[in-house]
Amino acid sequence: LADAGVADLRIVNRTQARGEAVAAAAAATFVPWERRGAALGGAALLVNATTLGMTGAPPLELPLADLPADAIVTDVVYAPLQTALLREARARGNTTVDGLGMLLHQARPGFAAWFGAEPQVTSELRAFVLGSS
Repeated sequence: LADAGVADLRIVNRTQARGEAVAAAAAATFVPWERRGAALGGAALLVNATTLGMTGAPPLELPLADLPADAIVTDVVYAPLQTALLREARARGNTTVDGLGMLLHQARPGFAAWFGAEPQVTSELRAFVLGSS
């Protein structure tokens, strides 16, 4: 997002030192974990890049009251595919994006290294992966 030129980028992290370091590297604003709900005010995009909400992990406790109704919400968690965050955001009317696309695109370099062919992430591949689970 920083490389794409997003001017108002907010980083929220459970660990202050790590959050501050990431924010500094991205020329972003660090927001303490305790203020995560308030950090959503005026946001156009919310990305959960934690494991919170993943099967076997604690839930992500994130109040969405300050999130604009037209904001997009994405969760890199892919198990479960429809996380509580995505369900709550969709119920509020937000557009949501699940974590399967991230998982598929993340797998491309490893697949290419092992098999010498660059796979294409397509709707057919997504459907195949969903049908395999």
